[in-house]
Amino acid sequence: MSNIWICKLLSSLITLLIISSCVYVCEGQEAMATALPPAAETCNGVFISYQLMDRRKEFPRVKNVTAQSWAFNATAKVLNTGKDVVKSWKLFIGFQHDEILISADGGIPFEAGEFPADVGNGTTLVGSNLADLETSINTANDMNQIQALIKISGTQFGVKPPGVPLPKTIKLDNDGYKCPRPTTRKRIMQACCNRDPKSKKKLIKTKFIPRQKGDLTISYDVVQAYDNNYLVQVTMENHSPLGRLDRWNLTWEWTRGEFIQQMKGAFTREIEYTGCIFGPPGQYYKDMDFSKVMNCQKHPVISDMPPEKSNDTELGKIPFCCRNGTLLPIIMDPSQSKSIFQMQVFKSPPDLDKTSLFPPAKWKITGVLNPAYECGPPLKVQPTIFPETRGLDAITYAIASWQIVCNITKPKQRTTGCCVSFSAFYNESIVPCNTCACGCDEDEDNGRCNPNAKSMLLPSEALLVPFENRTKKTVAWAKLKHFHVPRKLPCGDNCGVSINWHVASDHKGGWSARITLFNWKPYFFKNWFTALQFKKTVSDGFEKVYSFNGTLLRKINNTIFMQGIEGSNYLIGIDNETNPKVPGKQQSVISFTKKFMPTMQIAKGDGFPTKVLFNGEECSLPTQFPMRSGNQHNVYLVQQVLILVLAFTMIQILY
Repeated sequence: MSNIWICKLLSSLITLLIISSCVYVCEGQEAMATALPPAAETCNGVFISYQLMDRRKEFPRVKNVTAQSWAFNATAKVLNTGKDVVKSWKLFIGFQHDEILISADGGIPFEAGEFPADVGNGTTLVGSNLADLETSINTANDMNQIQALIKISGTQFGVKPPGVPLPKTIKLDNDGYKCPRPTTRKRIMQACCNRDPKSKKKLIKTKFIPRQKGDLTISYDVVQAYDNNYLVQVTMENHSPLGRLDRWNLTWEWTRGEFIQQMKGAFTREIEYTGCIFGPPGQYYKDMDFSKVMNCQKHPVISDMPPEKSNDTELGKIPFCCRNGTLLPIIMDPSQSKSIFQMQVFKSPPDLDKTSLFPPAKWKITGVLNPAYECGPPLKVQPTIFPETRGLDAITYAIASWQIVCNITKPKQRTTGCCVSFSAFYNESIVPCNTCACGCDEDEDNGRCNPNAKSMLLPSEALLVPFENRTKKTVAWAKLKHFHVPRKLPCGDNCGVSINWHVASDHKGGWSARITLFNWKPYFFKNWFTALQFKKTVSDGFEKVYSFNGTLLRKINNTIFMQGIEGSNYLIGIDNETNPKVPGKQQSVISFTKKFMPTMQIAKGDGFPTKVLFNGEECSLPTQFPMRSGNQHNVYLVQQVLILVLAFTMIQILY
């Protein structure tokens, strides 16, 4: 019995030792997992760090070290070690190796645009899901609430191993904090940022990022929330005085398996639900009839409703909806500078609670012959305020709001939708639109025309003829005027809208011009506008537009803004039934005084605009002006030869 008792005692002791050792090991592992660098332990403010985890050589492999690309992964941390809550943290990373960010899990590149984002000159990251950093005191040292961890992946160039390509600097970009120069050790850069004693502590009324300004802003406002779905209102507002959208198409990327159940005020271009049936929603919503779902695509394309649906109880009845996708500038009509629609969004596991709300990413918006917009990421802002819907003198708030800011970008060469030609009363030839001003067609690939050749001067009657019917007129005019005719003729401009600016008169006290708009598209442009910018003193001499409504916008680079008068605000489309086809056309004369620029020289370019926009899109301008001598380089040569011959003859006579 004693032996049995001793065996049981020994067994119990061994078990106890094993358990205690396991507990010790687990506690040690936990301590190691939560261990912080010594600099963070002693920091009394905000500890920031950047660590290069790894990098790999990318393709193509090149011999030039500075041109070689490398894929890299890095981790950035923002840890609140102070006693004050850090509102809307901002971490600046001074990248210096032509970095391109591919992803930043846990952060959003502020004002860097969508991924891939060029951040070679540095970028500021803001919180995506964790915008504010609580204190250790208020959270019992919960690292999930006091620390933001950003996992970065991207591409960088140069720095041959064993060199370590770290940023130039890192710093906390929040007001009231001062960061020393970061210390660097191997692959880690870190700093402790403290409250600036000279900075006055501002009263922070909101924990959200302030709303930003832009040419076009989009507000994504959740107005109702349930466990598995929410109702959101999307508001687009045009703030640019010279920007607009026609027949807009809006798209984005769902990042968490969402789908659109129904919409009011807009519709998706494709009614598609197979993505739900064969995807995660089909497994979770087993009893749902997906044939009644609006759209299950990851990248839906959304358009505005036509006007006849504005009072439809099922599809319309939303303020500022149903205008065929038209967003006008405020200076034209403030009531048509906003567009709104609503949609019921269903979520997928694991986001099945009222507080799991995430906006879509990668927003893009396009129009028909409108400027190109570049949209930034959705930023969480203070909830939008709405008037109470039952008529009470009260306000309501959105449950959550995000703002997307889109700005107009300058069109790249040969990507615009309109072009300009120049002509003048003192020159018989017209300087046409540039070759391939709006891109080149299949003829470029077939070699039928030269996309890089300079456009040929035209007779005035050729402006009304489609490019495919201009060849004979152009060649005949060149032979008549002794212009050079290239073996392979230049390609056309391929623009949907062309504008001719013709200097009609020039006298001592003033001058006049005629502007003609041509629409080569099969559809019309309602409430069109065009805007012209000149040298400042030239615009100051603007007097009157005779057949359009014209206004001088002094605060906007002295722009002359013109639109059709009531009853003539349609620029009709091309007539396809005639041969040759006839474009839609509108025309007006504009008068100027030389009071503010008496020495202006029309023929040297003073009488021609430096920038022209049609419906917000910047048009391609010619690279030369009509000259009083006719713009004929071969004529110049003939004249010079005649002068030399005459001089030689006179010398022979005299001597």
